[in-house]
Amino acid sequence: MDIKTQLTESMKDAMKSGDEVRKRTTRMALANIKQIEVDKRAALDDAAVISLLQKEIKNRREAIEEAKKANRVDLIADNEAEIKVLEAFLPKAMPAEELRALAQAAIVEVGAASPTDMGKVMKALLPKVAGRAAGDQVSAMVKELLIK
Repeated sequence: MDIKTQLTESMKDAMKSGDEVRKRTTRMALANIKQIEVDKRAALDDAAVISLLQKEIKNRREAIEEAKKANRVDLIADNEAEIKVLEAFLPKAMPAEELRALAQAAIVEVGAASPTDMGKVMKALLPKVAGRAAGDQVSAMVKELLIK
């Protein structure tokens, strides 16, 4: 079952059970997917949906930081609950050891020798870890390996 279908089913279940947070969050995600599909005039594949969900999670984490500055406990709790709902639709996170191994293999594959080759490594590595590791984690791992 693709992720869009899972989101739709989850929204239906949330409507039946009265789970407002899950209903609101899945409805928002589906609306964003639909908007992008209309804009691009093409259906999104699972990789694009995963990317969109990761972006939504990142936005909520940033909102949590802002809410902490404003001392808004209610907003922090709402955003954390929405993050948990969205994370349920993402593939299992990649362990750091596996990410390190893939990064080392990509470095060897492109023949990178210094931090100036980071772009080449990222281009080779990101498709392999799509949805299983955040871009900033991948970038930090590649940078760490290239500096050594």
